[in-house]
Amino acid sequence: MNVWRSSLLIAGVLLAVAGAPARAQGRSHIGPHVGYNFDVDRALLGAQMLLPIGRRVEFYPSFDYYFVDTGSLFGINADLKFRFPTGEPSVFYFGGGVNWLRASGGGASNTDTGWDLMFGLESRWGVTHPYFEGRVITHSNSTFQIAAGLNITIF
Repeated sequence: MNVWRSSLLIAGVLLAVAGAPARAQGRSHIGPHVGYNFDVDRALLGAQMLLPIGRRVEFYPSFDYYFVDTGSLFGINADLKFRFPTGEPSVFYFGGGVNWLRASGGGASNTDTGWDLMFGLESRWGVTHPYFEGRVITHSNSTFQIAAGLNITIF
């Protein structure tokens, strides 16, 4: 019985891979990014993942670690990314979602949930896609940051 289940699973995976389109649209990606937050006046390092929902919509979770002098500051984003219908492949995008920010230092910490809006350009050729984006993050006040990174096709 286990041999049959394993065989069916392998056959299903092979059919899915063989039937997958050769182009990068509709495929999941993961990658690193670097950036700068102008209002905090600090550099950042992070990572993101792209999970397709539809032809022009992706779930876009990301993480940012800010290089502060004392303590720590990091943010987690859960966004939807929409691609402009400018042709195939579309390089312009915008989106937004929820931003969770945690700051700690001197024995105290603070967490805050807000929202963000983003816009950017991403190459969609090949398996590695460089991108550049701007992001407005709003909590009790708002900040603006830029980031550049790579999205690497994982499947």
